Amino acid sequence: MKAGLVLFAAALLVAGCGEPPRKIEAVASTIPVKTVVVAAESWPEEYEATGTVRARTTAVLSSKVMGYVREVHATIGEHVSAGRLLVVLDAADLEVNYRRADAAREEARSAIPEADSGVAAAKANLELARATFKRMNDLFASKSISNQEYDEATARLKATEAAYAMTESKRAQLSSKIAQTDQERRAAEIQRAYAQIQAPFAGVITAKSVEPGNLATPGATLLTIERDGEYRLEVPVEESRLPIIRSGSKVFVSIDALNRTLEAPISEVVPSVDAASRSYLVKIDLPGMPQLRSGAFGRARFVLGSRPVLTLPASALVERGQVQSVYVAENGAARLRIVSTGRKRADRVEVLAGLSSGERVVSPIPVALADGAKVEMQQ
Repeated sequence: MKAGLVLFAAALLVAGCGEPPRKIEAVASTIPVKTVVVAAESWPEEYEATGTVRARTTAVLSSKVMGYVREVHATIGEHVSAGRLLVVLDAADLEVNYRRADAAREEARSAIPEADSGVAAAKANLELARATFKRMNDLFASKSISNQEYDEATARLKATEAAYAMTESKRAQLSSKIAQTDQERRAAEIQRAYAQIQAPFAGVITAKSVEPGNLATPGATLLTIERDGEYRLEVPVEESRLPIIRSGSKVFVSIDALNRTLEAPISEVVPSVDAASRSYLVKIDLPGMPQLRSGAFGRARFVLGSRPVLTLPASALVERGQVQSVYVAENGAARLRIVSTGRKRADRVEVLAGLSSGERVVSPIPVALADGAKVEMQQ
């Protein structure tokens, strides 16, 4: 009875519709896209080395004498001018030595008038003795005086000459003593100046290890100063690259902290190779940049030649984390394919793996594009 009722209801439903049911089909939409052909281009062959920015001129300031630090006029990061007073030592003993040397110099100088007077008097006596001896010699020639008188006149002349020579010698000794005291005073003055440590050139203070009250000893570092505005990038380079890198040639330098790339000359190539790293040091002069500081990270790219590479526009890349992929247009559909990329130049990217020359990739990528979507290529 239940089976009959079901058949009857079905017959009524068919009779009421009057038409057979239609078949519904989902029609997929086609996305218009633009494509580019993956092709080989000639790109420069480059070798990249990483290094550190260093100041071309660095001075480590220390004391030449021992003494307690009385004053410190510098802070880390401060710009100082050449000759500026940075550290003052308490060096009373050096001041005493200077005053003692100065007093000895003045004492020697004060004896100059007396010595000059003695020389003048001895010279006058010598001239008188010579005149007297001349007259006595004439009298002796005419047999007017005895041999005794002549010998006495000769002895007086020799004594007067000896006295004059002695006064001249004392005057010369006094001149030597004055010169000696001048040098001693100069040495004491230099020693006294060691108590005041000045900036050797204009620059910035990068390190400070002294405070008032500290005992400064000869050779112990007090301050470190770098000449401002003069920096260079020092990069270790593999020893196999030595024959092709020359001083004076220019390289491309990137400073990450400044987000800047520039061209700079190689100033020096250190020929000695580090036995541990098997590399040698290349120094690259950098132009003055206000925010540049020593210790910054930098990259140097050395152009070694050129080679053909596969490239595509950066707008064709899909980046999800560390994975890079592109949409390849093939058989009217977009297929997502993982690729491996290398260097970037302007708006193009080097393709290392995942694509072949002549393939077409979608660029730019429409928002609604997905893997397997139907696409229509446009000019």
